[in-house]
Amino acid sequence: MIMLLVMLCGFLPALNLVSEKETGTIEQINVTPVSRLTFTLPKLIPYWVIGTAVLGAAMLLAWIVYGLAPAGSIGTIFLAAGLFVLTMSGLGVAIANRSETMQQTMFVMFFFVMIFVLMSGLITPIASMPGWAQAITRLLPPRYFIGIMRAVYLKGTALGELWGDYAALAGFALVFGMSAILTCRKRT
Repeated sequence: MIMLLVMLCGFLPALNLVSEKETGTIEQINVTPVSRLTFTLPKLIPYWVIGTAVLGAAMLLAWIVYGLAPAGSIGTIFLAAGLFVLTMSGLGVAIANRSETMQQTMFVMFFFVMIFVLMSGLITPIASMPGWAQAITRLLPPRYFIGIMRAVYLKGTALGELWGDYAALAGFALVFGMSAILTCRKRT
């Protein structure tokens, strides 16, 4: 549940960007002399804040209603969520940069969400998947986020023990963030 909420907060910038394309307001920004990075970051930052707030609210609700509290540090969870939202928002903006309509963007994002949910280990444990599917999961960011969440919530694993998963999430965030910046078709 938390992963889905955080993932959807990551995809919200894509919908915002495509709606600006459809209404034509993005043309006003395209003619300004700002860089692609300066253009992309303000599209992402509000949704990172929203993703963090949604995670905090979901964790609070899980604690109040079900009595579920993480056995480990809350900071490690928020760090992982920050990297995951950065990854998903970068992917979403890259998709939006290549899309022309809201419907096209939503269909492509739905495709990614379905693959991410089914192959992340959230529903089916990765160890019970065939070998070829286990290899594919190594290329999906939610696998590492789910691994961190399980390790911190259930076992209280420290940040130092999860450095591989954090490094993978940081790598995905860098790749998808750069693809969002590079696919921006800005005319100055």
